Amino acid sequence: MTKHVGSCLCGTVRFEVHGDFDSFYLCHCDYCQKDTGSAHASNLFSQSAKLTWLAGEDAVTSFTLPGTRHNKSFCGSCGSALPSTQLTDLLVVPAGCLDTEVSVLPTAHIFMSSRAVWERAIGDVPEFEGLPE
Repeated sequence: MTKHVGSCLCGTVRFEVHGDFDSFYLCHCDYCQKDTGSAHASNLFSQSAKLTWLAGEDAVTSFTLPGTRHNKSFCGSCGSALPSTQLTDLLVVPAGCLDTEVSVLPTAHIFMSSRAVWERAIGDVPEFEGLPE
């Protein structure tokens, strides 16, 4: 059985995930752009993996957009995205909150019809190993 550990940016919240991920979606919908502040969300999904909070469970806050199934769980101290169990029998884990390596490759880009206009030119943008001088 696979085990992953993760945490928030400030370290208040720590958790383990036991089990395998079924899919890994890069979601470009408008909701995911808003709640990540980026081009897409990178979420791992599992119907069987189990989440165990190791520290800071009381700092986890969740928000569900009214009238939708769109949910985000985050640290109340630093705002980092955290695993969500708001949907019955579905664990959603933001890939970036894991401290262990994710060995699964993304399954698909989804909601490409909502993709940010500026994202289409990303392949033509210069790359730097760190902050440019």
